[in-house]
Amino acid sequence: MTDRILVVLIALGCSLAVAVPGVVLLRLRRGWSVTVHVCVLIAVTVLAMAAGVVGTALAMFISPHDLSVLLTVVAVAGAVSLVAALWQGRRLAAASMWSAEARRRERQLEASRRELVAWVSHDLRSPLAGLRAMAEALEDGVVADPGTVGEYHRRIRTETDRMAGLVDDLFELSRINAGALRLSLSAVPLGDLVSDAVASAEPLATAKRVRLIAAAGDWPVVRASEPELSRVLANLLRNAIRHTPPDGTVSVSGGRDGADGWFAVTDACGGIPEADLPRVFDVAFRGETARTPRPAGGGGGGLGLAIVRGLVEAHAGKVAVSNVDTGCRFLVRLPA
Repeated sequence: MTDRILVVLIALGCSLAVAVPGVVLLRLRRGWSVTVHVCVLIAVTVLAMAAGVVGTALAMFISPHDLSVLLTVVAVAGAVSLVAALWQGRRLAAASMWSAEARRRERQLEASRRELVAWVSHDLRSPLAGLRAMAEALEDGVVADPGTVGEYHRRIRTETDRMAGLVDDLFELSRINAGALRLSLSAVPLGDLVSDAVASAEPLATAKRVRLIAAAGDWPVVRASEPELSRVLANLLRNAIRHTPPDGTVSVSGGRDGADGWFAVTDACGGIPEADLPRVFDVAFRGETARTPRPAGGGGGGLGLAIVRGLVEAHAGKVAVSNVDTGCRFLVRLPA
């Protein structure tokens, strides 16, 4: 009984001599990856067991033959444990990174939803108040001269069109975020699509005295859904025209780059602050501090570029923005 107690004490002391420094090392190196932590923990465990065996052998409780056998078993078991720890550690590290990314993405989406509710509430409340005031003025006969009545009717129609556009954008964005968007992919000639989009945006550009140019070239054929890709182009053109000053130029160019087809919309907005570039495609981001959109160019709900990103990514494509000499360049890449 005394020998057994002595063996326990020797094994405990030798094991603690290895385990304690190992635990301290792990606590000091919290910045290590999950894989490294798991491997070090397994190594400390195996070495602590080996230290207990060696200490017991040195106290003459284990014969040299038995010591050789035990150390062989410990070495083999330790090697297997380290391989398993490395494999499982990588899996845990990947799961941990995925979970952290999912939590970060969830917080980001929640913040975007709150911001979207704030923007939309304001964008709907302000024009509704104006519409109600003008409707009451017309109903009560406060305004009677034909010129003012015509102006009120025009403003009511303008605000109604803007709210209808905002509701359409919200519906499209909800379809994208909910994964309910179903694309009917086909071969789409990008040149024809650009020509139609430029023709549709020409009245808005003319009203703002902005030159709209589509570069001539070898436009590729891309695999896309024509209605959704048309909306991408329309949103980018409206955004470019809205932020380009009078007598400025908005140009559309495109081509093929390896296995991808691409097109770019370049405006003359003067550039975007570098700090704001990563937020350009965020929901409700307008690049200006005022909540109410500027009347020039129709104003937007801050959803157009978010819809662009969602539709392009649904096509397995990529969209990016960069500053150029005259303003900004929005580049879209799609599978050719």
